[in-house]
Amino acid sequence: MDKIKSRLAPVLWYAAVLSGLLIVLLPFAWAIASSLRPLSDVFRYTTPFSLRALVPIPFTLEAYANIFQKDFGRALLNTVFVCAATILGGLLLNSLAGFVFSKLRFPGKSIVFTIVLVTFMIPSEVIAIPLYMVARNLGILNTYAALILPGIANGLAIFLFKQFFDEIPSDLIEAARVDGASLFYVYGRIFVPLSKPAMITAGLILFLFQWNAFLWPLISVSSPAHRLVQVAMAYFHTENQVLWNEQFAATVIVALVPIMIILPLQRYFVQGIAGSGTKG
Repeated sequence: MDKIKSRLAPVLWYAAVLSGLLIVLLPFAWAIASSLRPLSDVFRYTTPFSLRALVPIPFTLEAYANIFQKDFGRALLNTVFVCAATILGGLLLNSLAGFVFSKLRFPGKSIVFTIVLVTFMIPSEVIAIPLYMVARNLGILNTYAALILPGIANGLAIFLFKQFFDEIPSDLIEAARVDGASLFYVYGRIFVPLSKPAMITAGLILFLFQWNAFLWPLISVSSPAHRLVQVAMAYFHTENQVLWNEQFAATVIVALVPIMIILPLQRYFVQGIAGSGTKG
């Protein structure tokens, strides 16, 4: 009996994993198939559900052609630009803040760091109106600045850098200072090269925040020239119907981009999370 149980355990484990994988991938597979169908066939095989729903016959790329004719390509480029600018500015600002919180002493440090922690626990919807008023007073509405600047400072990224830098011995700073190095030199030449996993992890966090942003890009930018992908997807409908095949085509593209970026970097992402440690 024990031998039977020992043989069945791996089989049951793999069966459970495969079942969970199918549950997760089935909706995405249907979305891909639906994006390759004419609009009239999107729901033809779903009630009752048939495996033909996962096979796009007849096959057509009409939905993909249509969304790029509706400036989805411009929205995609806008989002890539906003994400890249946010990552570059965010890595510099957040890593510097993490370095300061980790290695320097100044009055009110604990209070300020507590405020930083609170910022990433507050839903973005709560601060949307005050942030809109600030952007309006600065005159940056309907500009890339309105999309980029609010996303650069990120409390979660600062926390990650601070925890990661806590694991680096402070003796390195003292030794460099004895040799006449400035704090900026220590940060740039010692801490930044050692924090590659934290940099990649923070970069992915900033990227996902911007890539998935909807409410703030919706209210801060009304010009189609600055529209981002999550907002652009909301326009794939007419007055009388939703263009589901185009909606699915845009969804597939928007989902595949983060997957292609995260999968090759997942090892560094895990290292960055693990390397952040648990020290307070």
